[in-house]
Amino acid sequence: MAGNESGGALASVRYIVDDVQAAIDFYTTHLGFTVLTAFPPAFADVVRGPLRLLLSGPSSSGARATPADLAVGGRNRIHLVVDDLEAEQERLRHAGVVLRSDIVSGPGGRQLLLADPAGNLVELFTPADRR
Repeated sequence: MAGNESGGALASVRYIVDDVQAAIDFYTTHLGFTVLTAFPPAFADVVRGPLRLLLSGPSSSGARATPADLAVGGRNRIHLVVDDLEAEQERLRHAGVVLRSDIVSGPGGRQLLLADPAGNLVELFTPADRR
């Protein structure tokens, strides 16, 4: 298993993307990921904390192994904790990022959904104050 900057193990998630370079730019510019490896147009992996996000373009083995009837993304998404959800919403809106929901509140906290350039969902989440 790969390690991160602090020496711990990384959890990996694969997103199938239409354009690897656009995905790299999105995740590094807007969400604080850093590039581990990049081989556009086929593949790149980016990391944020313990999350290694595999970005697989159409020519990658990861994309080719995906059955055609599963080409459309589901309701699954990566989940990133942020300190100030309103500030993130405003920053991303100003940067032209596609927001897929308004801020939604629940018993565990508040969340906002956005989409990467390929339409994969990302959830920004602020936990409820448990004091």
